[in-house]
Amino acid sequence: MRPLDWVVFGIYFTGVVGLALYQSRKNVGMEGYFLANRRLPWGVIGLSVMATQASAITFIGTTGQAFDGGMEFIQVYLPQPLVMVVLCVLFVPFFYKANIFTAYEYLEKRFDLKTRTATSLIFLIQRGLGAGIVLYAPAVVLSVIMGWDEKATILIMGAITIAYATVGGITAVIWTDVIQMLVMFLGIGVAIATLFDTLPDSVGMEEVVYLGGIQNMWSSIDWSWDPTNTYTIWSGMIGGFFLALAYFGADQSQVQRYLTAKSLKASRFSLLFNAFLKVPMQFAILSIGVLLFVFYHFERPPILFNASEVAVAQNSEFSEEFNTLQVEQGNIHLLRKEATLALLETRREGGDVTSLRNDIRGYDSHLSKIRVEASSIVENVRGTSSNDVNYIFPSYLVKYVPVGVLGLMIAVIFAAAMSSLDSELTALSSTTVIDLYQRHMHPDASEKHLLGVSKLATLFWGLFGCVVALYAGQLGSLLEAVNKVGSFFYGSLLGVFLLAFLVKSSNGNGAFWGLLVGMASVFIVAQTTDISWLYYNVVGSLMVLIAGTLVSWACPDRDSKKADIL
Repeated sequence: MRPLDWVVFGIYFTGVVGLALYQSRKNVGMEGYFLANRRLPWGVIGLSVMATQASAITFIGTTGQAFDGGMEFIQVYLPQPLVMVVLCVLFVPFFYKANIFTAYEYLEKRFDLKTRTATSLIFLIQRGLGAGIVLYAPAVVLSVIMGWDEKATILIMGAITIAYATVGGITAVIWTDVIQMLVMFLGIGVAIATLFDTLPDSVGMEEVVYLGGIQNMWSSIDWSWDPTNTYTIWSGMIGGFFLALAYFGADQSQVQRYLTAKSLKASRFSLLFNAFLKVPMQFAILSIGVLLFVFYHFERPPILFNASEVAVAQNSEFSEEFNTLQVEQGNIHLLRKEATLALLETRREGGDVTSLRNDIRGYDSHLSKIRVEASSIVENVRGTSSNDVNYIFPSYLVKYVPVGVLGLMIAVIFAAAMSSLDSELTALSSTTVIDLYQRHMHPDASEKHLLGVSKLATLFWGLFGCVVALYAGQLGSLLEAVNKVGSFFYGSLLGVFLLAFLVKSSNGNGAFWGLLVGMASVFIVAQTTDISWLYYNVVGSLMVLIAGTLVSWACPDRDSKKADIL
């Protein structure tokens, strides 16, 4: 990064943290620290909800995913508008009526203490792991751009985020999210414009769409019924629906946001705001990955996008084999570039392009094979898996974007990372303190005491996330990793809430044992079948509903509190 890049980055970073701390001065007590005294407008909450989900994984993992597989991941997001409507009609009114701090507090009012405790612990486990993966993402960027050690970067980034989240609470977090989300929108536009600017002058929108279409990169809909295929319209509309409903309806990091609204109407508006904007935003980010795929038809791509892995291979006993692959990759790239330019020229002249299209497909396949072979060499040397999908976009930024723009793009990625990590820390802290510490250990503790414990809990979960982040690089695609972690738990958590809302005869016994059956079912399915992880959410939810209903019927709970909360 050049001085101007550091200036842009520094101004952004200082301004965001300063705004966060300034806004947090209005916090009053525990309700202020965790719920902003329930006074925030719907637009602010809506941007915060978007920012929480649009982490650095969105910019790093999604673009890398699209570079390798095209627009197929958009299918996972297609059901989100419907999900937001379901939340507005079914979930939000119940939460508001209960006057709660956390989503799991509602479950004790509806069912019993053991259900609340079990769901709280499950959330803490899966979201704590997710926080580590989110924290790892910006470390990838800095390791590529500045050559910093990933471990040191994780600790530095974690410390900064923990500091302002601990001091400012949810108010600081949400207002930070607002600025960060606006910067993300700007960054998406700048990234797309920069990519077009770095393409040859003869390549415009029409040519980009055409070249991407040769490998079906723009084909976002797969109508296959194959349940082992993660990215189909059915896995997206069914599995993606349950995943999104669980995330927005049963995850404290999201529920906490719309509980800060000053009214039920404002809370609903914040979710409908997401219904309109989320899919177009995701489409734009995926388009960056396809644009990168087209861009590297004209510029030679690295044999591996992770520069440290290239260095490992070149300094190993396999260096000669690796260097041979690099020479071969360079030759094939030149052939593909020449074929691509010839294709565009022939197409402009109205000639037959069939042969050239087939040649380009062959070169693409050959280059992919070389990349796999290079990754295998790295795996043999290190003894661990190699996956450079998370380095594709950062590698482009370092080499091709102009001065000043690089600083902005780094700010965007940091914004995305901070907006998700700080949100998760406040959610983890509120669940730890409200659902476990206060409920089980110190029910009569003063508000001052609980506020101090809340800040310590934020610190603890921040450190826990740092530890997980140190190992996140071995999980492959960050985008898939964070969703896979959640999918082992989300469906069962969702099932408990659906049981509470939809089955009036259900009780605490049914909810608790249904939760255990749902989780066991997911793990059995994961171990014994090859179905996509997106369907784990469906399996978990349905098994909780079925088992919970049956157990409630067989084991009635005489102390059921449903009449007080339904």
